[in-house]
Amino acid sequence: MRESLEKEYKQAKRKSAKPMLWVSMISMTMMFAGLTSAYVVSRKRHDWVSFDLPDAFFTSTILIVLSSIAFILAKFFIKRDNRQLTSIFLLATLALGVGFIYYQFEGFSELYNEGLVFAGKDSTVKSSFIYGITLAHLAHIAAGVIVLLVVLFRHFAAKYSSKDYLGLELGAIFWHFVDILWIYLFLFFYFIR
Repeated sequence: MRESLEKEYKQAKRKSAKPMLWVSMISMTMMFAGLTSAYVVSRKRHDWVSFDLPDAFFTSTILIVLSSIAFILAKFFIKRDNRQLTSIFLLATLALGVGFIYYQFEGFSELYNEGLVFAGKDSTVKSSFIYGITLAHLAHIAAGVIVLLVVLFRHFAAKYSSKDYLGLELGAIFWHFVDILWIYLFLFFYFIR
């Protein structure tokens, strides 16, 4: 009896987990759509200042793409019960994610050194938008790192296998989402000046 209840619970959890994740990602997408729409409208202001994105943002973009590839490989190997390669690629995902965060702050440092600040009398509308939108994205990346740490903890506790890797899969979906979100923001800032 207990076994059948556990099985039913796992099936219900499996059915509801992905839709709940997708709903939350859609709401996050709407938030960033609103922020980037406000950016586009604000470009028409007379005090709009155009400038190039910091080089560190280019580096962080490469790192985040590589982190997604590493997570894809981790999922590939857990499906084959290769725990060692799954561990390597999950740790690589974490290292690349931390590298992404580091280079984001390097980018902020480059902006600051150019006199482009978030707020105050020396700020510009554009620099405030870039700081604000990027910091909002970094909050989501921080959530992604926490999710990744939970996935790593559960992986090292041998909770995932080729038969049960839902947590790893959900973590991967969220990680890819924040990666794609950054690529969108990066391209948006690069092309819409």
